[in-house]
Amino acid sequence: MYTLFPRLAGSLSGGEQQMCAMARGLMTAPILLMIGEMSLGLAPVVVEQLMDELTTIRGEGVTILLVEQAVNLALSIADRGYVMETGHIIRSGLARDLVDDPEVRHAYLRL
Repeated sequence: MYTLFPRLAGSLSGGEQQMCAMARGLMTAPILLMIGEMSLGLAPVVVEQLMDELTTIRGEGVTILLVEQAVNLALSIADRGYVMETGHIIRSGLARDLVDDPEVRHAYLRL
């Protein structure tokens, strides 16, 4: 698409590119939206805005699969979480339980 519309590649900020990608995905009225590393390289204020939008989207009945290294952010809006290490799920459960899990807190949340 950037070959067809090269101006899009240079004129949109990282946050605007993420918003555009999410909007494209939502145009088909999905029941599942998969998002990978949404916060990568974005300013914290933009990440917060995107997380607010994900909460709104989820409230409209769309299931969201978010793969994210910003564990605090992901678990703050998630119902369930899965912790992967070297490609294997080592923990899973309700997001609030994972936040309270001492091993998860130590290894991933730095709390």
